[in-house]
Amino acid sequence: MTGVRVLLIDDEVQYTDALARRLTRRGLSVVTADGGAQALEVMAASQVDVVLLDIRMAGMDGIKTLSAIKRRHSEVEVVMLTALADTDIVISSLAMGAFDYLMKPVDVEELVRKIEDAAMRKRRNSK
Repeated sequence: MTGVRVLLIDDEVQYTDALARRLTRRGLSVVTADGGAQALEVMAASQVDVVLLDIRMAGMDGIKTLSAIKRRHSEVEVVMLTALADTDIVISSLAMGAFDYLMKPVDVEELVRKIEDAAMRKRRNSK
């Protein structure tokens, strides 16, 4: 599915840059942000279909960022990314409206499928 606009939010810049390149090669339009505050600025200025959001970040963490995204851009689907299997955090993020979550390091093919599923749900809900 090409043309899907993805915002990748993670404070690990090298990881973000590498993953963005891999997703771009698969036909996705990817922008990055190194934290929650910057992500909200990006979302205010441009259209986004799917957000990939790291749970553990310095400053505004993924849960606070998810809450702000859902308050301001409820139609955007959010896939949480985490390196730690903290069931409570995952369950609370899903209850707050996250589409799904994946464990880091993420399999890129699985991530692309998840992005496509999230983008399809956004399109269905936007009609």
